[in-house]
Amino acid sequence: MNKSKVLVGMSGGVDSSVSAGILLEQGYEVVGAFMKNWSSCDWRRDQRDAMRVAAKLGIAFVTLDFEKEYREAVIDDMFREFEAGRTPNPDVLCNKHIKFDRFVREADRLDCAFVATGHYARSIDGKLYTGLDPNKDQSYFLWAMKPDVVSRVLFPIGEMKKPQVREKARVFGLDVADKKDSTGICFVGEVDMRSFLQERIPKNPGNVVTVDGTLIGTHEGLAFYTIGQREGLGIGGGTPYYIVEKRLETNELVVASNFHPALYRSELTATQLNWFEKPPFPHTCTARIRYRQEFQNCTITISDQSVVSVLFNSPQRAITPGQSIVFYDGDKILGGGIID
Repeated sequence: MNKSKVLVGMSGGVDSSVSAGILLEQGYEVVGAFMKNWSSCDWRRDQRDAMRVAAKLGIAFVTLDFEKEYREAVIDDMFREFEAGRTPNPDVLCNKHIKFDRFVREADRLDCAFVATGHYARSIDGKLYTGLDPNKDQSYFLWAMKPDVVSRVLFPIGEMKKPQVREKARVFGLDVADKKDSTGICFVGEVDMRSFLQERIPKNPGNVVTVDGTLIGTHEGLAFYTIGQREGLGIGGGTPYYIVEKRLETNELVVASNFHPALYRSELTATQLNWFEKPPFPHTCTARIRYRQEFQNCTITISDQSVVSVLFNSPQRAITPGQSIVFYDGDKILGGGIID
């Protein structure tokens, strides 16, 4: 395997484009790769931007079609989770199955020792760390990658802040220097989530009730709502209501005011665990239950090899089954799991 050759995932955005340029500056043999994962989006525009960057930098460029794998491992799983009443994170699934699994296998085929992406994170001595820009740190989405892959992953912009990345793009003379950041579902983009889900999940109307059992409205189906949600409930006037529970057995959506105790919990359990550095239990550390959340102090205890219990020092708002919890020791990621 060529120890200086790196396959760079190039989305057509500024972060991955600058990552490719930095690696070239550092002396790597760089191959740019655009991943086509979803046809029902404006992927051709992004592919064109990535190709132009590769041409400007003078590097080889390939397009990889992972749509079948993406549909099966990310989209199908996402629909199954929503239908079961949970709220999955497609970015976590995409990183786990596509960017740091299928993409790595493609790097093997192309004789590349490393893969690189434009994530704001750091890989140091086979361990995963937060990105140094607190406003852009994406380590929360990376917890599920295989531990043995981390030593092969390069994050060239992990020590940079976003304005520095855009300025570096201008230095490289890249047209994407001021391109707007992508948002929405990984590789799918901005969609109305309820409409997107209703393409495959039928409506299943039921009652909306308060925590004391008062009927105040109806919903279209539990799959289309998430814990902590306020918008889209169709309940007008008076006190704003937030979803605190989805009762699958009675098909009821339970709501309360924003400060009701039902919206806050100090404990959770997590499954589908992945450890980069498995600590002894019980273990005191910090955790996040959502992207960009401030680090929360907690204690992890293990109930068996596949489940952990987590007790937070302070109650957490809107703990959501299906979402990720990620554990940190300072700026090092210990591992993570799926909230049960």
